[in-house]
Amino acid sequence: MPFYYQFNDPPTKEDKRTAQGLLRLRELLEEVPDRSVSDRLIVATWNIREFDSNKYGNRTRESLYYIAEIISRFDIVAIQEVNANLVALNEVQKILGQWWRFLITDVTAGTGGNNERMAFIYDTRKVKFGGLSGEIVIPPQRVSGRTYEPARQLARTPMVCGFQAGWLKFMLSTVHIYYGKAKAEDPIRVKEIEILSKFLASRVKKPTTWSKNLVLMGDFNIFSPEDATFKAITKAGFFIPEQLQKLPSNAIQNKHYDQMAFISSEYEKKTMQARLRNSRAGVINFFDAVYRENEEKEYAKTIGAAYLKNSSGKVRTAAQKTRHYKQWRTFQMSDHLPMWLELAIDFGEAYLTDVAGVAGK
Repeated sequence: MPFYYQFNDPPTKEDKRTAQGLLRLRELLEEVPDRSVSDRLIVATWNIREFDSNKYGNRTRESLYYIAEIISRFDIVAIQEVNANLVALNEVQKILGQWWRFLITDVTAGTGGNNERMAFIYDTRKVKFGGLSGEIVIPPQRVSGRTYEPARQLARTPMVCGFQAGWLKFMLSTVHIYYGKAKAEDPIRVKEIEILSKFLASRVKKPTTWSKNLVLMGDFNIFSPEDATFKAITKAGFFIPEQLQKLPSNAIQNKHYDQMAFISSEYEKKTMQARLRNSRAGVINFFDAVYRENEEKEYAKTIGAAYLKNSSGKVRTAAQKTRHYKQWRTFQMSDHLPMWLELAIDFGEAYLTDVAGVAGK
């Protein structure tokens, strides 16, 4: 449970609103399985929009409480769009409690990097960092003989880390794929997914790999499971559970931007796929509980002058105010919904059965 210790005494109007929102959010989050100590792991991926770039003003403490409440329901979360400024992430960690830790990349340089970092935040009471941490650099390609051509790197550098929870030792790689033009199969986007998927698939096959199991997760900007962007992942050998394929993850829930894709060594492949078929999964539509559409007037004062007038000083119509509120709230929470999946991590009985030679009995 996160620590909500900065409410006023007596509570202000904003305090009461936040507490009411947290109670609604907790009720909504009951759809996520309870976190157990030893038999299952709940992993999630969440693109937290411009976290925290000040593009629409800094996030309020209210929204940081909501974000922390959501994260607290998972064991480990891959976060995309973490900004160079880590104030918001540090505040969320404080709210979560001292046993939560995060790992981050440096900021990706260049315009395409958008001043972003990748991050994993995890509960150390459940998840152990295994020591493996790195940013993925695509190696140069052989042209002929000893001649190599530098490879095009991804717009935002992916991250890979090694973890262990219970019996499960695994690598997680998080990514924010290039968006480009607002169409299903932007060529650069398809190419980035193809290059990264092939590279990671080849790493798992190496005898020196840190783990036989890898999860590629994050914001792929995939429009539909029918698109070439999606197929580029599975073509490389990754397996995406069917339950995740049915979950659009943008705020208006008409795109499949976010995904979790699994790959294992040939020895582990069938076992992992069998386990994933029985795993529960979901996305959390937090706007059903907080920053709801019927609360627009409630937040007018918080938004400030920008709610009443646009950047040119022109008074907004009622419809324009509503559009601005809907956009503003995505910079308080996100325009992506957190996606989660439950994984079994206690294989002790299966192992003992195999050793004892009583399989099938």
